[in-house]
Amino acid sequence: MDMKLGPSRMSEDQPIKAVIIGAGNRSLIYASYALQHPDELHIVGVVEPNLERRQLTAERFGISPDNCFASVEELVVHPQLADAAINGTMDQFHLQTTLPLLKAGYDVLLEKPIGVSEKEVLELYEAANSYNRSVMICHVLRYAPFYLEIRKQIESGIIGDIIAIQTEENVSYHHMATSFVRGKWNSKASCDSSMLLAKCCHDLDMISWMKGSIRPKKVSSFGGLFQFRADKAPEGAGTRCLVDCPIEATCMYSANKMYIEQDLWGIYAWDNRYVSSIPTHEEKINSLRTSNPYGRCVWRCDNDVVDHQTVIIEFEDGSTASHNLTGATSKSCRTIHITGTKGEVSGTMEDGYFLVRQPDSRPGHLYKEERIETNVTSDMHGGGDLRLVADFVRTLRGDKPSLSSTSLEKSIYGHQIGFAAERSRSENTIVEISSLVVNA
Repeated sequence: MDMKLGPSRMSEDQPIKAVIIGAGNRSLIYASYALQHPDELHIVGVVEPNLERRQLTAERFGISPDNCFASVEELVVHPQLADAAINGTMDQFHLQTTLPLLKAGYDVLLEKPIGVSEKEVLELYEAANSYNRSVMICHVLRYAPFYLEIRKQIESGIIGDIIAIQTEENVSYHHMATSFVRGKWNSKASCDSSMLLAKCCHDLDMISWMKGSIRPKKVSSFGGLFQFRADKAPEGAGTRCLVDCPIEATCMYSANKMYIEQDLWGIYAWDNRYVSSIPTHEEKINSLRTSNPYGRCVWRCDNDVVDHQTVIIEFEDGSTASHNLTGATSKSCRTIHITGTKGEVSGTMEDGYFLVRQPDSRPGHLYKEERIETNVTSDMHGGGDLRLVADFVRTLRGDKPSLSSTSLEKSIYGHQIGFAAERSRSENTIVEISSLVVNA
């Protein structure tokens, strides 16, 4: 499916109108582009079941009370309010919320993953084709200067044809504990996504994107839950950090240390923090002592997703790739090393530069090396978030899709790798990926 919006579809003199679907942290980050560039994007509606979150979002963006809804079903029975929707609902709701939007005439910027199964991904792809709608997926790393510049180097042919790709995502101990042990992505039953898809969907997409239109063919994967389980709990550990744990003061996973003393991950730990609902210190303490899931001991939660996993991929042209997901590292970072027939590229996103190496056969030399600096911001996606939104706006106005374009049809291969990897890991088998007829 190519982008089907002609240049006359929407006027360049008027901002694109959009509705927020699910007023979560990610949706509001994307929607913040409208506050910085009101001439390009205008938020005119919100769909959010939580009343406080809905009201605070409406206040932030100046949304009329008539354009605030508790569900997508309420929205679509009204005449179309906007050109597009920014869908940042939880993983398991992506398909059921996006299909009515497409039918009602909305183009969609959809948070990753596309769906929680290959069947859902293909159903959404077919629906977007059927309704002639545009869907872009929030694979924001394609827009991060670090990865975009690497892709440009690949396109230039400087390292030749890709032979192998190795990537890593190291998830810090505090992020791991918050999102994948205590939090809402800690269980396949609660969000329907594996940790690999919830956290490394970006990285698998990056591998696929670097290979262009060359299809992944086979996947194998190993991993499991090694650390965050009851039998690995330190002696004396309680069930809640601020209730019954005598070792809390020395534990690096202490909820008090993470969420109060260091003020980490407040967007998750405190209800509606990211929409300016700020609890007092006393309220925070009481919350962690009672019902707040982020007050639980990390070794005594209901988590079942992996805390480490390795994925190995073979592509149709015989090249290979591997990705390592490691949870609970001291420092979070993403690394990449691409080897080609004429050279290699390697770097760590957070360092703000990468190296391009080529063989050098001159006497006294073995290789030559160039350091390429990139502009890296402090956010976890390397500055890609709002660049993605800018490209979405340009595309809806009829501009040619950029090299980074995350249109639906260009985002399927990475998802296929993720689904195949989880099946390989759980079934202890090599999984072949089916061929799809897509315009990648």
